[in-house]
Amino acid sequence: MNDIKNLAEFADKKFGQNFLKNSAIVQQIIQAMPNDRLPVAEIGPGLGDLTKELINVRSVTAFEVDKRLCEHLRKSFDEPIRQKALTIQCGDVLEHWGQNQSLLDKPYHLVANLPYYIATNIILRALKDSHCQSILVMVQKEVAEKFSAQSGERVFSALSVLTQRVGYGELLFDVGAENFVPPPKVTSATLLIKKQRSEDDPEFEDFLKVAFKQPRKKLSKNLAVRFEKDKIEALFLQLDIESNIRPHEATTDIYCHLYNELTKDNVNGREINISRRNKSRNAQK
Repeated sequence: MNDIKNLAEFADKKFGQNFLKNSAIVQQIIQAMPNDRLPVAEIGPGLGDLTKELINVRSVTAFEVDKRLCEHLRKSFDEPIRQKALTIQCGDVLEHWGQNQSLLDKPYHLVANLPYYIATNIILRALKDSHCQSILVMVQKEVAEKFSAQSGERVFSALSVLTQRVGYGELLFDVGAENFVPPPKVTSATLLIKKQRSEDDPEFEDFLKVAFKQPRKKLSKNLAVRFEKDKIEALFLQLDIESNIRPHEATTDIYCHLYNELTKDNVNGREINISRRNKSRNAQK
């Protein structure tokens, strides 16, 4: 497939291009795909090594920002394009997404070796896309860990909460730098997010930014920057949340409850404390 002799020189740093050269890794990605026949959106197909395998099992729409690679792909995949097994969209995928609510106009799976510099933005956009059913992407390992982390793990973050609010994230396997040309300076990993629904709530995202602003501080301290201290203390009592809990120790359910209550107009410390006292009295009877 690759008729370009010097891949390292061909790669454009502006687009964060690192071409995957290990066909065994490509097969692992194909095997990890959901077991259905939905079409695939591929972002950053590069030289087409993953694309070549994808079109054997799905119809594919590939989004490539590099005009040189668009030309290469159109020449290399002339027959699949004519047979409509492959569509090449040349341009910035985020601009395309900005003009449309969904990347494709029907349910699809996102499968890609994502450029590191836009990986987080791409995944967040896919979480909001109602047509996107799952996300199977190779990204920087640190990014994969944040999206797949569980409550209590040090890397549990706002990205973890956003993932769990719509589905489930899993880091499948690591991919060393030696599997790419040119080799990146970091380890990569394959991330799978299975979506159960989609969510686009900018206010909740802003709430999480506040909650995780200083990850090693107490969660209540972080929240006090935006919300009244009395409300926070009362809610922690009502929800039986440990007062010294750190942001990474709270569960997604806790964050959802805190967000719902702290952003309600009728929440106040007195109301919640009365509820707490009544609960305690009933328990003593």
